[in-house]
Amino acid sequence: MKSQAVLISPSIMCADLCNLEDSVRKIENEGINTLHIDVLDGYFSPSMPLGLGTIRALRKITDMDFDVHIMSNNNEFFIKEMIDIGVQQITFHYESSTHIDRHLKLIKKNGIKAGIALNPATSLNDLDYILPMCDTVMLMLMNPGFAADKNEKQVAYAEEKISDLYKMIKKKGLETDIEVDGRVSLEVIPKLVKAGANILVAGSTSLFRSERSIAENKKIMEEGIAKGLKLREEN
Repeated sequence: MKSQAVLISPSIMCADLCNLEDSVRKIENEGINTLHIDVLDGYFSPSMPLGLGTIRALRKITDMDFDVHIMSNNNEFFIKEMIDIGVQQITFHYESSTHIDRHLKLIKKNGIKAGIALNPATSLNDLDYILPMCDTVMLMLMNPGFAADKNEKQVAYAEEKISDLYKMIKKKGLETDIEVDGRVSLEVIPKLVKAGANILVAGSTSLFRSERSIAENKKIMEEGIAKGLKLREEN
């Protein structure tokens, strides 16, 4: 499998929610063309940061790619809403899906990249038959919806799980993206990239780290990515 470029996907829920358009412009000004948008129903994950109306409003003010992560017990409803809004990637959770094949086909039929998200404890074995249908697999590195709880840590087996997925993808001859979400901090980025991650959801511990500007944090992220890629090549 060829080495893939590593993409920074800023989580809009970690930006200034009282000044969303200004936040989007600051991200755009740094040459970042992807926005990570969490869609939550308040049941699958105990949080509801952005409503559908807000996402529609965001779509009107920017041409950035929308990388949507659905955390819901009713995936089909939100998938159809995101298709209507006009997003570039939709990822939904394996754990809350009964008709996974149907949902993946629905997304891809509309010319949108499709992905499956796995909670920390969900086995990679569950991907065996559906992996070829996935443009992306998102690995949650902490339990969904608990980012505000600073006592909630990234799972200890994060690197191992990423590495195992990377090997699985390589063995099948695929080029599936590995997206990681949850405490993707400046400190751990080299390790996550070394293990095989190539889409980093950037939140309050990286791009939006409060003690520095977005530009400064992006530079540190890029340095960490370069270090991780070098370590991967040497491995």
